[in-house]
Amino acid sequence: MLISRVQESRTADSFQHPCLDAISKERLRATVEALAYPRHFTANTRANREARDWIYEDLRCLGYRLALHGDYDNIIASPPHDSDSVGSVILLGSHYDTVPTTPGADDNNSAIALCLEVARVLAIHDAPHVEIAVFNREEDGLLGSSQFVQDLQHTISEAHIFEMVGYFDARPGSQSKPVGLPIPLPPTGDFIGILSNNASNHVATEIKRTVKRVGSTTPLISLKTFLGIERYFGDLLRSDHTPFWRAGLPAIMWTDTSNFRNPNYHLPSDTPETLDYESLANVTRMVVGHILTKTRS
Repeated sequence: MLISRVQESRTADSFQHPCLDAISKERLRATVEALAYPRHFTANTRANREARDWIYEDLRCLGYRLALHGDYDNIIASPPHDSDSVGSVILLGSHYDTVPTTPGADDNNSAIALCLEVARVLAIHDAPHVEIAVFNREEDGLLGSSQFVQDLQHTISEAHIFEMVGYFDARPGSQSKPVGLPIPLPPTGDFIGILSNNASNHVATEIKRTVKRVGSTTPLISLKTFLGIERYFGDLLRSDHTPFWRAGLPAIMWTDTSNFRNPNYHLPSDTPETLDYESLANVTRMVVGHILTKTRS
């Protein structure tokens, strides 16, 4: 395993684009608040469908081409100006279900908000193709994303899966780590983490390079795993990136480290006012910057 940290002002070859300036922390918060209610697939069936329809409509209003996929209604969005026969695409993924008793502000409204904000700024500036997938039943054993990967018929150049990306805590001692993980983590939970494996470590390197060019007051910590060692650490396989890894596809998980930082994990107290929207906007800038530097001509 290899861990590295990035937190810098823009370098001499800094990257600028109108999409970066268009990112709105107010919109991010509005999305988190709009979906702040329990919506487990079976325990909160009506609410789960309401969340599905809300996200679907938001993407439809942006002009995206929408489909509901599989047995669990994964929401799949393609940009308005791409042909039906696309080549290799960048995928952004999150999940819209929660456990039965939480409004899910961080888990996983923060990730949905990021995906929708990226979709919005790319659409209004007619930026290159990415695909948005908002999976269902992540909380029931990754069922939605597993079916998506199983049914996949086009090439994913890289998948970015967002799993709790809105909770930050600048107090010393606010950050812990999985038992037995043989690397140190900073003691302060003020960073966003990215997790990669053999198939996606090169993507993590590119993300770090982008963050240096875009600049961010929110640090980024990269954890690279090698030789399949992630199989021995269950805490590294708890989100929708895992079906992609098992299929040999390059996938990155973006996370605020979940219960290793956020005391509201899977609780009724996971509410919108607990999140840091300035940092969430910074993470969104990292993602948009990476997409634009990867896809620009």
